[in-house]
Amino acid sequence: MSSSHANPIKAIFLALGANFAIFVAKLFAAFVTSSGAMMAEAVHSLADCGNQGLLLLGIRQAKRPPSDEFPLGWGRALYFWSFLVAILLFSVGGMFSIYEGIHKLTNPEPLKWPWLALGVLVFGIVVEGISMRGCLQEVNKARGDQDLWTWFRETRSSELLVIFGEDLAALVGLCLASLAVGATMLTGNLMFDAGGTIAIGVLLIVVAVLVAIEVKALLIGQGVEPRRRDELMSFLKSRPEVAEVLNLITLQMGPDVMVAVKARMQPTANLIDAINTVEAAMKAQFGDVRWSFFEPDNAD
Repeated sequence: MSSSHANPIKAIFLALGANFAIFVAKLFAAFVTSSGAMMAEAVHSLADCGNQGLLLLGIRQAKRPPSDEFPLGWGRALYFWSFLVAILLFSVGGMFSIYEGIHKLTNPEPLKWPWLALGVLVFGIVVEGISMRGCLQEVNKARGDQDLWTWFRETRSSELLVIFGEDLAALVGLCLASLAVGATMLTGNLMFDAGGTIAIGVLLIVVAVLVAIEVKALLIGQGVEPRRRDELMSFLKSRPEVAEVLNLITLQMGPDVMVAVKARMQPTANLIDAINTVEAAMKAQFGDVRWSFFEPDNAD
């Protein structure tokens, strides 16, 4: 599967470094310029830093070995932390930005040093663009010939999904903040700054909801990607030991996969050896298959 070649950790560290650098620059500019849009962007970057820390924690937890209490391991812990990141993006990022924008509408303050604000935003766009480029490199490895939207809907890599959503929201948010500050400079109308702040909040909420919807499916218990399931089915049908595949159940467990197969086997003197051969070949071809359960039968 192509996603096994992607490196989400690389994308996470790129985003973490970029967001921390941008946060420091934005916070300084927000205090100097009194820009609500800039403060919203600073909070967004700080929230993103915390979110990336949570994703790294999730990746670490997902590597815990199976036990009697957790026989299929901790792989799905990654989905919990990814879902928590989406909630934080919604609340800390989106809701705070909208609150800040409304506050600026009711209590407008003139911008100070607007050119500094624009300079920081341009710096942020460049740094975030580098992070987004690194993230897209990993996404492209995972999606293969899929378009981005199809990958977003079907990927089982929650950590890469979250980083992509965060980077996209950050880049678009920086552009919105730049337009808001620029419009305020040109017109002197502080409503543009407040409007830009609210727009950033709405953007973050939309991205957070989209990410949460996808991660929720993984939390409930989603199988492998449709194309991955087709590959597994084709493999099983091509095996000389298998006469007919009666049922195939898959379950995505973080980076690993559980597979349960019910099949009618070809007549053989040693059924156990035939099943073991199929399972060994399946795990050799599909490296993410960690658990396999094979039931020979004549009907589903």
